[in-house]
Amino acid sequence: MKTYDAIIVGAGPAGIFTVLELTRKEGAKVLLLEKGEDIDQRSSLGNLDHSAEVGNSSVADLSGWGGAGMYSDGKLTLSPDVGGFLHNFIDVKELTPLMEYVDDSYLRFGAPEKVYGLDVEEVRKLQERAEKCDLKLLPTRIRHMGTDRCPQVLRNIKESLQDKVDIRFKTSVRDIVLERNKAVGVVDEKGEEYRGKYVVLAPGRQGAEWLSGVSEQLGLSTVSNPVDIGVRVELRGSVLKELTDVTYEPKLLFTSRHFDDRVRTFCMNPYGEVIKEVYNGVSTVNGHSLENGNSDNTNFAILVSTSFTEPFNEPISYGKYIARLANFLGEGVIVQRLGDLLKGRRSTKERVARGAVKPTLQEATPGDLSFVLPYRYLTDILEMLTAMDKLAPGVYSRHTLIYGVEVKFYSMKLALSSSMETQVQNLFAIGDGAGVSRGVVQSSASGVLAGKEILRRLG
Repeated sequence: MKTYDAIIVGAGPAGIFTVLELTRKEGAKVLLLEKGEDIDQRSSLGNLDHSAEVGNSSVADLSGWGGAGMYSDGKLTLSPDVGGFLHNFIDVKELTPLMEYVDDSYLRFGAPEKVYGLDVEEVRKLQERAEKCDLKLLPTRIRHMGTDRCPQVLRNIKESLQDKVDIRFKTSVRDIVLERNKAVGVVDEKGEEYRGKYVVLAPGRQGAEWLSGVSEQLGLSTVSNPVDIGVRVELRGSVLKELTDVTYEPKLLFTSRHFDDRVRTFCMNPYGEVIKEVYNGVSTVNGHSLENGNSDNTNFAILVSTSFTEPFNEPISYGKYIARLANFLGEGVIVQRLGDLLKGRRSTKERVARGAVKPTLQEATPGDLSFVLPYRYLTDILEMLTAMDKLAPGVYSRHTLIYGVEVKFYSMKLALSSSMETQVQNLFAIGDGAGVSRGVVQSSASGVLAGKEILRRLG
């Protein structure tokens, strides 16, 4: 049986950057296991003709080379206080250069030069306007790769690893092999065992539930993150142009009046398209955009963060339950005009067709989201849309489209060291699935942390 220096489970940004770091050591024996397909076999958005209507086809594939980020719109958020929780593990003075290191790597593999949010004075003016509307605008710097360029960047990374690492696709890991509370390998679903001095778990959002089961099996300490549930909003791109031209993705925070909940915008896609994601058989909604835009609309999520207390402690199951309810009522994703929602009536194909905003996700079923989302979530979402309308008139238009539901399944945080090592010696956990990141850059950075520590121990 071949023994590796390190075994990495998951080929998303976290796993890929662990491999990039480890292969800096000449002759390092590295095995990367991924349950999905290789980059050119992935069947979703990356293989479509982007001159066509990408959103009309579109189930985003969350597994395979590049992970869920493969078909995201490739936002590289370069501000340390956004996109994850690495500041809880290392000092911000260390995190900032680490994120710059990751950004330089993406540039080297083909990311564009342009960065949004560099005009400090313009950002400050937007912040002051937001404050007058009961909103907080987080200043961020963003490099946008686009759904069209992102696969090529990931392809360039893979080509750079040619002959340096053993990669096995369509291989799901079942168990972690321990000896004397030390990780020494993994076993796949077919019962084949792989031995390694170090094991790195990078399952991504798609594997968060799997990692939760592994953690329970190994007796690892975990903390539940809040579950984020909400909707995706679609409106004419001109409504938010003044904000998106400056920051590309304005990150807005709001505290609801009725329930004092934390509400935020997430993943804004100027001139982009709404897409459907499938998570373990459950359809949810997301969005993306090409490097130079591909529609007349802008879409973004409004998410409500909820932390559960005893006796209930299954936030992932709760999020899936809400999504399944939407799937049950709408046979997939539901779309509703804001005007119909406010009048207490369901949207129909005819009503949507008459609207000023044309949906980019054609397969969404017109319906009534008030039958899906609890009153608390709907109240929070409508309150935030009202506040945003003061900042950018037109957000609260009756023609604005609401898609549901959007759920983020990163609801478990492992107890980890500053180098991402778990309570089991030589077992590391990184990325969104481990609850340490919520974006491409910090996910990649967590992989660098694990890789650097393994390199140090390998000498």
